[in-house]
Amino acid sequence: MFSCRTRGFCPSCHAKRIEEWGEWMRETLLLDVPHRHVVFTIPKTLRIFFKYKRRLLGDLCRCALRALTRYFEVVTGSVLTPGVIAAIQTFGDRINLHPHLHFLVTEGGTDATVVSPVLMNMSADVFQKIPRIDDSRLTEIFAREVLTFLVGREILSPEWAERILSWRHTGFNVHGGRGPGLCPGVHFRRTRPWIRTRASGEPKARPRQPGPGQDEAGGRLHISSSRLP
Repeated sequence: MFSCRTRGFCPSCHAKRIEEWGEWMRETLLLDVPHRHVVFTIPKTLRIFFKYKRRLLGDLCRCALRALTRYFEVVTGSVLTPGVIAAIQTFGDRINLHPHLHFLVTEGGTDATVVSPVLMNMSADVFQKIPRIDDSRLTEIFAREVLTFLVGREILSPEWAERILSWRHTGFNVHGGRGPGLCPGVHFRRTRPWIRTRASGEPKARPRQPGPGQDEAGGRLHISSSRLP
């Protein structure tokens, strides 16, 4: 049987590693709260910048995280820390240049300012759920975050940024699905192909402890609270 020798791009190696990594994620990292698969996309006019400056992809990911955190703050009035597993994808269905982001996001976040009666009135990381994710509102925040970043790096002129924002369809889009969020096990099985699949077979998440197929040089996991009971 053909094998890529664990490089991560053949069925015999990759499928097994996906299953192992997925099981480890469900048992170790994912909180027992509703999750949602959120996809962030950018206009075609801006994609060329990310083709020749690959380091900007990490900054794009941080822009999406700031937009998500800002959206939670606007909706709840509190500064929440969401749980996010992020994957960067640079191509579309036709293998065309299409840098976009797949986030597996908790439907809410932890609020350290909330006093927990269970812990004798001491402050604790208490999970606060949001009712739903408004795609259009989050899209607007995401667009401003990305354009502000590009203008700050002098990659895009302020005039072009304002022009893009004035368009009826800016080209930015955030899709957070419809209906109630699913439990982490169900949602992770659906989103696993996007979260796990990369050319090298390694994830873009930094675990608290290395799991199957992981090393210490992974990406990052934006979550601060421990696993909730």
